[in-house]
Amino acid sequence: MIIDIISATLLLIGCLMAVTAAIGLVRFPDTLSRMHAATKPQTFGLLLILLGAVLRLGDNVDSGMLVLAGLFALITAPVVAHRIGRLAYQEQRARDGLIDQRDMESPDRD
Repeated sequence: MIIDIISATLLLIGCLMAVTAAIGLVRFPDTLSRMHAATKPQTFGLLLILLGAVLRLGDNVDSGMLVLAGLFALITAPVVAHRIGRLAYQEQRARDGLIDQRDMESPDRD
């Protein structure tokens, strides 16, 4: 009974975090702000939802798959956010005339 209440609470808080991320994507004006809204609360919300599902499943075989899904989200979300942020920064610099279009796509630049 207590596990069900904790699981439901985690699921609800995780869903609220995901909704917060969606609202942030719609409301924020620029790419970097949207990137922050898309990665931070969305990943945390997903982890809370997965934790609630693992608690609800108990000692089921599927709990391992949920843990792997959470680890995959933790590994890939920062990498994707970094790539999007870097691209947005370079696009803005190119729009302002600070760098050339050829310099944006060279792989040796950081």
